[in-house]
Amino acid sequence: MKRLIAVLLGLALLLSGNAFAAGKGAPPKHDVYYPGTETLGPNEMRVVALGTGQPTVRPKQASACFLVELGNGDKFLFDLGYGSVQRLSTMKIPMDHLDKVFIGHLHMDHFGDLDALWIGGLKMNRTYPLRVWGPSGATPEMGTKSAIKGLKRMLHWDAYTVSGLIDIRGQQLEVTEFDYKGVNKVIYKENGVTIRSIPAIHVTDGSVSFILEWNGLKFAYSSDTFPNKWWLKYTKKADIVVHECFASPQILLEKQKYPPSLALALSVFKHTSPQQFGKVMAMTKPRLAVGYHFYNDHDTLPVMLEQVRRTYNGPLTMATDYMVFNVTKEDILVRMAAVDSEIWPSQPTRPTKRDPPKTVLFSDFIRSGQKPMSEVVKRIYDSFNERNDTNVPLPKN
Repeated sequence: MKRLIAVLLGLALLLSGNAFAAGKGAPPKHDVYYPGTETLGPNEMRVVALGTGQPTVRPKQASACFLVELGNGDKFLFDLGYGSVQRLSTMKIPMDHLDKVFIGHLHMDHFGDLDALWIGGLKMNRTYPLRVWGPSGATPEMGTKSAIKGLKRMLHWDAYTVSGLIDIRGQQLEVTEFDYKGVNKVIYKENGVTIRSIPAIHVTDGSVSFILEWNGLKFAYSSDTFPNKWWLKYTKKADIVVHECFASPQILLEKQKYPPSLALALSVFKHTSPQQFGKVMAMTKPRLAVGYHFYNDHDTLPVMLEQVRRTYNGPLTMATDYMVFNVTKEDILVRMAAVDSEIWPSQPTRPTKRDPPKTVLFSDFIRSGQKPMSEVVKRIYDSFNERNDTNVPLPKN
Protein backbone atom coordinates (compact mmCIF):
# COMPACT_ATOMS: atom_id res chain seq x y z
CA MET A 1 0.00 0.00 0.00
CA LYS A 2 2.79 2.43 0.88
CA ARG A 3 4.47 1.75 -2.44
CA LEU A 4 1.18 2.35 -4.29
CA ILE A 5 0.69 5.67 -2.49
CA ALA A 6 4.26 6.70 -3.36
CA VAL A 7 3.73 5.80 -7.00
CA LEU A 8 0.47 7.76 -7.16
CA LEU A 9 2.09 10.77 -5.49
CA GLY A 10 4.99 10.64 -7.94
CA LEU A 11 2.56 10.42 -10.87
CA ALA A 12 0.65 13.43 -9.61
CA LEU A 13 3.87 15.40 -9.28
CA LEU A 14 4.99 14.44 -12.77
CA LEU A 15 1.62 15.47 -14.21
CA SER A 16 1.76 18.77 -12.38
CA GLY A 17 5.31 19.27 -13.64
CA ASN A 18 4.19 18.68 -17.21
CA ALA A 19 1.47 21.28 -16.74
CA PHE A 20 3.95 23.83 -15.49
CA ALA A 21 6.33 23.02 -18.34
CA ALA A 22 3.49 23.76 -20.73
CA GLY A 23 3.26 27.27 -19.30
CA LYS A 24 0.13 26.86 -17.17
CA GLY A 25 1.60 28.47 -14.08
CA ALA A 26 4.69 28.84 -11.93
CA PRO A 27 6.04 25.55 -10.54
CA PRO A 28 5.77 25.10 -6.78
CA LYS A 29 8.85 24.71 -4.62
CA HIS A 30 8.32 21.55 -2.58
CA ASP A 31 10.35 20.68 0.48
CA VAL A 32 11.86 17.95 -1.69
CA TYR A 33 13.12 18.48 -5.23
CA TYR A 34 11.40 16.13 -7.69
CA PRO A 35 13.55 16.01 -10.84
CA GLY A 36 11.69 16.77 -14.03
CA THR A 37 8.82 18.60 -12.32
CA GLU A 38 10.14 22.14 -11.83
CA THR A 39 11.07 24.61 -14.51
CA LEU A 40 13.58 27.27 -13.52
CA GLY A 41 12.56 30.89 -13.37
CA PRO A 42 14.17 33.12 -16.02
CA ASN A 43 16.50 34.63 -13.42
CA GLU A 44 17.14 31.47 -11.39
CA MET A 45 20.13 29.18 -10.98
CA ARG A 46 19.96 25.58 -9.75
CA VAL A 47 23.04 23.76 -8.46
CA VAL A 48 22.83 20.00 -7.89
CA ALA A 49 25.43 18.03 -5.93
CA LEU A 50 26.02 14.80 -7.87
CA GLY A 51 29.32 13.79 -6.28
CA THR A 52 30.52 15.05 -2.91
CA GLY A 53 32.61 12.25 -1.42
CA GLN A 54 36.28 11.51 -0.94
CA PRO A 55 38.61 10.15 -3.65
CA THR A 56 37.46 6.63 -2.74
CA VAL A 57 33.93 6.15 -4.08
CA ARG A 58 31.09 4.52 -2.15
CA PRO A 59 27.33 3.93 -2.66
CA LYS A 60 26.27 6.93 -0.58
CA GLN A 61 28.54 9.48 -2.24
CA ALA A 62 30.05 9.54 -5.71
CA SER A 63 33.23 11.42 -6.54
CA ALA A 64 33.28 15.12 -7.37
CA CYS A 65 30.57 16.48 -9.67
CA PHE A 66 28.25 19.51 -9.58
CA LEU A 67 25.57 20.38 -12.11
CA VAL A 68 24.68 24.03 -12.71
CA GLU A 69 21.40 24.79 -14.49
CA LEU A 70 20.41 28.30 -15.53
CA GLY A 71 17.10 29.95 -16.31
CA ASN A 72 18.22 30.54 -19.90
CA GLY A 73 18.27 26.75 -20.47
CA ASP A 74 22.04 26.26 -20.24
CA LYS A 75 23.48 23.40 -18.17
CA PHE A 76 27.08 22.87 -17.09
CA LEU A 77 28.91 20.05 -15.34
CA PHE A 78 31.86 20.88 -13.12
CA ASP A 79 34.05 17.80 -12.65
CA LEU A 80 32.81 14.31 -13.42
CA GLY A 81 34.26 11.88 -10.91
CA TYR A 82 33.48 8.19 -10.93
CA GLY A 83 29.93 7.30 -9.96
CA SER A 84 28.57 10.74 -10.84
CA VAL A 85 26.90 9.88 -14.15
CA GLN A 86 24.63 7.45 -12.34
CA ARG A 87 23.44 10.34 -10.18
CA LEU A 88 23.18 12.57 -13.24
CA SER A 89 20.72 10.17 -14.86
CA THR A 90 18.29 10.63 -11.95
CA MET A 91 17.92 14.32 -12.81
CA LYS A 92 15.78 13.31 -15.83
CA ILE A 93 17.54 15.70 -18.19
CA PRO A 94 17.94 14.74 -21.87
CA MET A 95 21.56 14.01 -22.67
CA ASP A 96 21.34 16.57 -25.49
CA HIS A 97 21.38 19.26 -22.80
CA LEU A 98 24.35 17.77 -20.92
CA ASP A 99 27.06 18.59 -23.42
CA LYS A 100 29.36 20.96 -21.47
CA VAL A 101 31.89 19.61 -18.96
CA PHE A 102 34.55 21.60 -17.10
CA ILE A 103 37.33 19.53 -15.52
CA GLY A 104 39.34 21.03 -12.66
CA HIS A 105 42.18 18.50 -12.84
CA LEU A 106 42.89 15.01 -14.06
CA HIS A 107 42.57 12.90 -10.94
CA MET A 108 40.09 10.10 -11.55
CA ASP A 109 37.80 11.24 -8.76
CA HIS A 110 37.30 14.41 -10.82
CA PHE A 111 37.03 13.11 -14.37
CA GLY A 112 36.81 9.31 -14.07
CA ASP A 113 33.22 9.14 -15.35
CA LEU A 114 33.92 11.02 -18.58
CA ASP A 115 33.86 7.70 -20.41
CA ALA A 116 30.38 7.00 -19.02
CA LEU A 117 29.11 10.39 -20.15
CA TRP A 118 30.74 10.18 -23.58
CA ILE A 119 29.89 6.67 -24.77
CA GLY A 120 27.23 5.98 -22.16
CA GLY A 121 25.56 9.29 -22.96
CA LEU A 122 25.62 8.40 -26.64
CA LYS A 123 23.66 5.25 -25.81
CA MET A 124 21.34 7.33 -23.63
CA ASN A 125 20.27 9.33 -26.70
CA ARG A 126 22.73 12.22 -26.89
CA THR A 127 22.76 13.48 -30.48
CA TYR A 128 25.08 16.49 -30.04
CA PRO A 129 28.86 16.52 -29.56
CA LEU A 130 30.17 16.34 -26.01
CA ARG A 131 32.28 19.43 -25.24
CA VAL A 132 35.00 19.31 -22.60
CA TRP A 133 37.10 22.12 -21.17
CA GLY A 134 40.18 21.32 -19.10
CA PRO A 135 43.56 22.72 -18.10
CA SER A 136 46.94 22.25 -19.69
CA GLY A 137 49.71 20.61 -17.70
CA ALA A 138 53.35 21.27 -16.93
CA THR A 139 54.09 19.18 -20.05
CA PRO A 140 51.85 18.33 -23.03
CA GLU A 141 51.43 14.76 -21.74
CA MET A 142 49.99 16.12 -18.49
CA GLY A 143 47.26 18.18 -20.17
CA THR A 144 43.60 17.54 -20.87
CA LYS A 145 44.10 17.02 -24.63
CA SER A 146 46.49 14.18 -23.96
CA ALA A 147 44.10 12.58 -21.47
CA ILE A 148 41.19 12.75 -23.91
CA LYS A 149 43.33 11.30 -26.68
CA GLY A 150 44.09 8.34 -24.43
CA LEU A 151 40.42 8.02 -23.49
CA LYS A 152 39.44 7.82 -27.14
CA ARG A 153 42.01 5.10 -27.74
CA MET A 154 40.79 3.15 -24.72
CA LEU A 155 37.17 3.28 -25.91
CA HIS A 156 37.87 2.68 -29.58
CA TRP A 157 36.31 -0.80 -29.53
CA ASP A 158 33.08 0.53 -28.04
CA ALA A 159 32.89 3.53 -30.36
CA TYR A 160 33.71 1.37 -33.40
CA THR A 161 30.94 -1.14 -32.79
CA VAL A 162 27.91 1.18 -32.43
CA SER A 163 27.95 2.45 -36.02
CA GLY A 164 24.69 1.61 -37.76
CA LEU A 165 22.97 0.69 -34.50
CA ILE A 166 22.31 4.10 -32.92
CA ASP A 167 22.53 7.77 -33.84
CA ILE A 168 26.27 8.48 -33.65
CA ARG A 169 26.16 12.27 -34.04
CA GLY A 170 26.75 12.46 -30.30
CA GLN A 171 29.96 10.47 -30.64
CA GLN A 172 32.01 13.57 -31.33
CA LEU A 173 34.16 14.62 -28.39
CA GLU A 174 35.44 18.19 -28.60
CA VAL A 175 38.21 19.36 -26.28
CA THR A 176 39.21 22.89 -25.34
CA GLU A 177 42.46 22.93 -23.40
CA PHE A 178 43.28 26.23 -21.71
CA ASP A 179 46.35 27.49 -19.86
CA TYR A 180 46.24 26.41 -16.23
CA LYS A 181 48.23 29.54 -15.34
CA GLY A 182 45.46 31.83 -16.55
CA VAL A 183 44.34 34.18 -13.78
CA ASN A 184 40.65 35.01 -13.98
CA LYS A 185 40.88 34.13 -17.66
CA VAL A 186 37.69 33.79 -19.70
CA ILE A 187 37.50 30.25 -21.07
CA TYR A 188 33.80 30.22 -22.04
CA LYS A 189 31.45 33.02 -23.12
CA GLU A 190 28.13 32.12 -24.73
CA ASN A 191 24.47 33.00 -24.30
CA GLY A 192 25.15 35.55 -21.56
CA VAL A 193 27.24 33.09 -19.51
CA THR A 194 30.89 33.75 -18.68
CA ILE A 195 33.15 31.12 -17.12
CA ARG A 196 36.63 31.99 -15.91
CA SER A 197 39.45 29.86 -14.55
CA ILE A 198 41.94 30.61 -11.81
CA PRO A 199 44.94 28.49 -10.83
CA ALA A 200 44.50 25.97 -8.04
CA ILE A 201 47.18 24.37 -5.86
CA HIS A 202 46.84 20.60 -5.70
CA VAL A 203 49.57 17.95 -5.90
CA THR A 204 51.28 19.37 -9.01
CA ASP A 205 50.88 22.03 -11.72
CA GLY A 206 47.76 21.73 -13.84
CA SER A 207 44.83 22.20 -11.43
CA VAL A 208 42.26 25.00 -11.69
CA SER A 209 39.11 26.37 -10.09
CA PHE A 210 36.14 27.88 -11.94
CA ILE A 211 33.94 30.97 -11.62
CA LEU A 212 30.61 31.15 -13.50
CA GLU A 213 28.73 34.44 -13.87
CA TRP A 214 25.28 34.88 -15.37
CA ASN A 215 22.50 37.40 -14.98
CA GLY A 216 24.03 38.99 -11.90
CA LEU A 217 24.59 35.63 -10.14
CA LYS A 218 28.02 34.21 -9.35
CA PHE A 219 28.93 30.56 -8.75
CA ALA A 220 32.46 29.48 -7.79
CA TYR A 221 33.78 25.93 -7.74
CA SER A 222 37.17 25.05 -6.29
CA SER A 223 37.63 21.46 -7.50
CA ASP A 224 40.66 20.55 -5.32
CA THR A 225 42.96 23.21 -3.96
CA PHE A 226 45.06 24.45 -1.09
CA PRO A 227 43.99 27.95 0.04
CA ASN A 228 45.41 30.46 -2.42
CA LYS A 229 45.52 34.14 -3.31
CA TRP A 230 43.58 33.74 -6.55
CA TRP A 231 40.53 32.25 -4.87
CA LEU A 232 40.63 34.90 -2.14
CA LYS A 233 40.74 37.71 -4.70
CA TYR A 234 38.29 36.59 -7.37
CA THR A 235 35.50 34.78 -5.51
CA LYS A 236 34.62 37.46 -2.96
CA LYS A 237 30.89 37.78 -2.22
CA ALA A 238 29.86 35.10 -4.68
CA ASP A 239 26.26 33.96 -4.40
CA ILE A 240 27.15 30.30 -3.91
CA VAL A 241 30.59 28.72 -3.62
CA VAL A 242 31.39 25.02 -3.62
CA HIS A 243 34.81 24.55 -2.07
CA GLU A 244 36.51 21.41 -0.91
CA CYS A 245 36.44 20.83 2.83
CA PHE A 246 38.45 17.67 3.17
CA ALA A 247 38.15 15.24 6.07
CA SER A 248 40.04 16.41 9.14
CA PRO A 249 43.36 14.76 10.01
CA GLN A 250 41.73 13.05 13.00
CA ILE A 251 38.99 11.54 10.84
CA LEU A 252 41.54 10.23 8.35
CA LEU A 253 43.57 8.78 11.20
CA GLU A 254 40.62 7.04 12.87
CA LYS A 255 38.47 6.05 9.90
CA GLN A 256 41.01 5.25 7.19
CA LYS A 257 43.86 4.26 9.51
CA TYR A 258 46.30 6.56 7.74
CA PRO A 259 49.68 7.16 9.38
CA PRO A 260 49.61 10.45 11.31
CA SER A 261 52.00 12.20 8.91
CA LEU A 262 49.92 11.19 5.87
CA ALA A 263 46.63 12.19 7.53
CA LEU A 264 48.03 15.65 8.26
CA ALA A 265 49.63 16.09 4.82
CA LEU A 266 46.49 15.06 2.91
CA SER A 267 44.05 17.16 4.90
CA VAL A 268 46.14 20.27 5.43
CA PHE A 269 48.44 20.55 2.39
CA LYS A 270 47.11 18.43 -0.48
CA HIS A 271 43.54 19.59 0.18
CA THR A 272 41.78 22.19 2.35
CA SER A 273 41.07 21.14 5.94
CA PRO A 274 37.84 22.17 7.70
CA GLN A 275 39.49 24.98 9.64
CA GLN A 276 41.22 26.30 6.52
CA PHE A 277 37.94 26.07 4.62
CA GLY A 278 36.26 28.15 7.31
CA LYS A 279 38.99 30.77 7.15
CA VAL A 280 38.69 31.02 3.37
CA MET A 281 34.92 31.51 3.65
CA ALA A 282 35.34 34.14 6.36
CA MET A 283 37.69 36.07 4.08
CA THR A 284 35.51 35.84 0.93
CA LYS A 285 32.01 36.11 2.50
CA PRO A 286 29.79 34.21 0.05
CA ARG A 287 26.02 34.32 0.36
CA LEU A 288 26.24 30.56 0.91
CA ALA A 289 29.34 28.44 1.52
CA VAL A 290 29.08 24.78 0.50
CA GLY A 291 31.71 22.35 1.74
CA TYR A 292 32.30 19.07 -0.07
CA HIS A 293 34.90 16.28 -0.52
CA PHE A 294 34.40 14.38 2.73
CA TYR A 295 32.28 11.43 3.86
CA ASN A 296 29.21 13.12 5.28
CA ASP A 297 28.01 10.73 8.00
CA HIS A 298 26.26 11.00 11.37
CA ASP A 299 29.57 10.81 13.22
CA THR A 300 31.81 12.81 10.86
CA LEU A 301 29.48 15.75 10.21
CA PRO A 302 29.53 17.08 13.79
CA VAL A 303 33.34 16.94 13.80
CA MET A 304 33.56 18.77 10.49
CA LEU A 305 31.06 21.43 11.55
CA GLU A 306 32.79 22.05 14.86
CA GLN A 307 36.09 22.64 13.12
CA VAL A 308 34.65 24.85 10.38
CA ARG A 309 32.87 26.96 12.99
CA ARG A 310 36.18 27.68 14.71
CA THR A 311 37.01 30.04 11.84
CA TYR A 312 33.69 30.84 10.11
CA ASN A 313 30.24 31.82 11.38
CA GLY A 314 28.49 32.66 8.10
CA PRO A 315 25.88 30.81 5.98
CA LEU A 316 27.00 27.22 5.53
CA THR A 317 25.89 23.89 4.09
CA MET A 318 27.92 20.69 4.18
CA ALA A 319 27.10 18.87 0.96
CA THR A 320 26.03 15.34 0.30
CA ASP A 321 24.88 13.71 -2.94
CA TYR A 322 21.50 14.82 -4.35
CA MET A 323 21.51 18.11 -2.46
CA VAL A 324 19.89 20.88 -4.52
CA PHE A 325 20.35 24.65 -4.30
CA ASN A 326 17.94 27.06 -6.00
CA VAL A 327 19.62 30.46 -6.21
CA THR A 328 18.02 33.82 -6.97
CA LYS A 329 19.06 37.32 -6.04
CA GLU A 330 16.50 37.24 -3.23
CA ASP A 331 16.93 33.76 -1.76
CA ILE A 332 18.85 30.46 -1.72
CA LEU A 333 16.70 27.38 -1.16
CA VAL A 334 18.45 24.16 -0.05
CA ARG A 335 16.69 20.79 -0.44
CA MET A 336 17.31 17.14 -1.16
CA ALA A 337 16.23 15.50 -4.42
CA ALA A 338 13.90 12.53 -4.58
CA VAL A 339 15.78 9.72 -6.30
CA ASP A 340 14.16 7.38 -8.81
CA SER A 341 16.39 4.31 -8.86
CA GLU A 342 14.45 2.76 -11.77
CA ILE A 343 15.12 5.61 -14.19
CA TRP A 344 15.20 5.07 -17.96
CA PRO A 345 17.08 7.35 -20.39
CA SER A 346 15.34 10.54 -21.50
CA GLN A 347 14.51 10.87 -25.17
CA PRO A 348 16.64 13.03 -27.50
CA THR A 349 15.56 16.58 -28.26
CA ARG A 350 15.66 16.14 -32.04
CA PRO A 351 14.78 13.32 -34.45
CA THR A 352 17.37 10.56 -34.48
CA LYS A 353 18.95 9.07 -37.56
CA ARG A 354 20.88 5.90 -38.29
CA ASP A 355 23.59 5.93 -40.88
CA PRO A 356 24.56 2.70 -42.65
CA PRO A 357 27.23 0.77 -40.72
CA LYS A 358 30.78 1.75 -41.61
CA THR A 359 32.29 -1.15 -39.75
CA VAL A 360 32.91 -4.83 -40.40
CA LEU A 361 31.46 -6.41 -37.28
CA PHE A 362 32.27 -10.08 -37.85
CA SER A 363 35.01 -12.00 -39.54
CA ASP A 364 34.16 -15.09 -41.56
CA PHE A 365 35.51 -17.17 -38.68
CA ILE A 366 33.07 -15.72 -36.12
CA ARG A 367 30.20 -15.67 -38.60
CA SER A 368 30.73 -19.40 -39.20
CA GLY A 369 29.76 -20.02 -35.60
CA GLN A 370 26.28 -18.52 -35.81
CA LYS A 371 23.23 -20.72 -35.16
CA PRO A 372 20.47 -18.67 -36.83
CA MET A 373 17.37 -20.27 -35.19
CA SER A 374 15.39 -18.83 -38.09
CA GLU A 375 11.99 -20.13 -36.98
CA VAL A 376 12.34 -18.47 -33.55
CA VAL A 377 13.58 -15.20 -34.98
CA LYS A 378 10.75 -15.11 -37.53
CA ARG A 379 8.16 -15.55 -34.75
CA ILE A 380 9.74 -12.71 -32.80
CA TYR A 381 9.60 -10.38 -35.81
CA ASP A 382 6.04 -11.41 -36.75
CA SER A 383 4.79 -10.94 -33.20
CA PHE A 384 6.51 -7.58 -32.81
CA ASN A 385 5.20 -6.26 -36.14
CA GLU A 386 1.67 -7.39 -35.38
CA ARG A 387 1.65 -5.88 -31.89
CA ASN A 388 3.12 -2.54 -32.95
CA ASP A 389 1.53 -2.27 -36.40
CA THR A 390 4.96 -2.16 -38.01
CA ASN A 391 6.55 -3.90 -40.94
CA VAL A 392 10.20 -4.37 -39.98
CA PRO A 393 11.69 -6.94 -42.37
CA LEU A 394 13.92 -9.77 -41.31
CA PRO A 395 17.57 -8.96 -42.00
CA LYS A 396 19.07 -10.87 -44.88
CA ASN A 397 22.08 -11.99 -42.88
